[in-house]
Amino acid sequence: MDNKREIIVMVDDDPTCLTVAKNNLVNKYDIFTVPSADKLFKVLEKVTPHLILLDIEMPQMNGYDAIKILKDNNNTVNIPVIFLTGLIDPESEVKGLSLGAVDYITKPFSKELFLKRIELHLRLEMQRKQLEEYSHKLEEKVKKKTQEIFELQSAILKTVAELVECRDDITGGHIERTQKYLVLLLDIMLKNNVYMEEISAWNIHLFVMSSQLHDVGKIFIRDNILMKPGKLTTEEFEEMKKHSILGANVIEKIEETTSETAFLRHAKLLAASHHEKWDGTGYPNGLKGEEIPLEGRVMAIVDVYDALTSNRQYKKAFSHAESVNIIREGKGTFFDPKLVEVFLKHEAEFENISNRDFIVTESISQQAKEQLIFAKQEIINVIHTVIAKEDGSNKKIRHYLEIFVKALLKSERYKKEILKWDIDFFLISAQLYDIGKANIGSNIINKTGKLTEQEFEDIKNHVAFGMKVIQQVKENVNNEELLHHFEAITFSHHEKWDGTGYPKGLKGEAIPLQGRIMAIVDVYDAITSDRAHRKKMSHAEVIEKMREYSGTHFEPELVAIFLENEKEFENELGSV
Repeated sequence: MDNKREIIVMVDDDPTCLTVAKNNLVNKYDIFTVPSADKLFKVLEKVTPHLILLDIEMPQMNGYDAIKILKDNNNTVNIPVIFLTGLIDPESEVKGLSLGAVDYITKPFSKELFLKRIELHLRLEMQRKQLEEYSHKLEEKVKKKTQEIFELQSAILKTVAELVECRDDITGGHIERTQKYLVLLLDIMLKNNVYMEEISAWNIHLFVMSSQLHDVGKIFIRDNILMKPGKLTTEEFEEMKKHSILGANVIEKIEETTSETAFLRHAKLLAASHHEKWDGTGYPNGLKGEEIPLEGRVMAIVDVYDALTSNRQYKKAFSHAESVNIIREGKGTFFDPKLVEVFLKHEAEFENISNRDFIVTESISQQAKEQLIFAKQEIINVIHTVIAKEDGSNKKIRHYLEIFVKALLKSERYKKEILKWDIDFFLISAQLYDIGKANIGSNIINKTGKLTEQEFEDIKNHVAFGMKVIQQVKENVNNEELLHHFEAITFSHHEKWDGTGYPKGLKGEAIPLQGRIMAIVDVYDAITSDRAHRKKMSHAEVIEKMREYSGTHFEPELVAIFLENEKEFENELGSV
């Protein structure tokens, strides 16, 4: 509280009481004395006191009626009121407290008790305001943190979705373009009253965001099919068609682990139905006409338009005019005729899409944002598991890191640095530390025998590709600070304490602490898990390996802390 004196207003129809009270309070507080409740409200038009002393028994308007007015006014509702009364009975006290008074002082009052009661309630009011201010700041901090996590996960999800769509070219832009096409097409549909009733029931923001997952099932398709430069065989095409059902199944799995519904509901419908055709000849379910969910019919047009106008491994990009003509020819067979009509009326706007910025104007609530964070977390878990071609270790690694960081916070050596981190962002960033493995062929990742020298060089390149992913994420998020941990972990978790690691051969403390921590956790998880080329080791065997690697692979002090807490790692390993 600042040095300004606190303001007290006293209301009493007895001039003697007013004089005595003023004499007792004037040395410490700014005191206003008024003889009636009517005069009180006139004073309150100009002064906001910290406390009101209010007599109960007054002519015209008594204290009970006055406090009712005070508590009904937003400007005075929080000002504490102490009743002054000569009535000493429980019924009167209960009535006053029920109306919102904070205390009673009986008349005639002793100076010491009078001052102590006032001092107590002014202190309580100050603490209430401080708590309210703290609560407000905390709420703002939580909102900011939620927004930052939301933006970071959105950027990662968007980038990984691009990676799923085009594994050999991270800058494909398909996801971003189709989102812009969707916003444009939905806007046109609303303006032209096409399926307006159904669309108006959607949260457009969630729908557009969910479109990033329309091809998530492709993460299950083998590289030799997904990246084939020529025409697919009949068998290969049948394999490719499975991505729709596989994508919907992935999203169903995610639904089981989160309470979020709208985002995933749209995502599942998009994944399952965007390859259905109006005439029933599409896949996977051969749906026809309006049996196909509207989400899928809308996505079909923007997805095909982008595919036609973009270079692919098996074809050159068609011109805008050629693409529009193909969509026109697909009216009533491939596509919903109503949607083709609105597309054709506004096709020039689609041609200029790259020169326009689209902002989804529909607001997204804080609650929806928080739900999306949990939903996207599960999506990142699934994508990490499948793209990185690992054994579902993502959650284990996060738990191992939580154990390790908690232990390191007890160490004077590491505590100071870790306290500077946003630990939430560190844990989120760590989940995609090996995302670069998505660029390595399945024949190498899943090889059962020893890697050749060239294959090992290919494996090592996953760090460089991971950094390429991070650069793409940076383009999708405004706050680069959020990516600090992601970058540090990705490029340094294969460096070794003795300088024999990769990609830069960093040595000792030249390796970021994030990478030194992740190196231990990554190796512990790897050798306690089955791999294509070997069986997992027991926890006891791994502990001996960690001791062996201390001072060569790993920082000795970090290994010592790991060994002090190895039972917690064993418990976590056993719980999976």
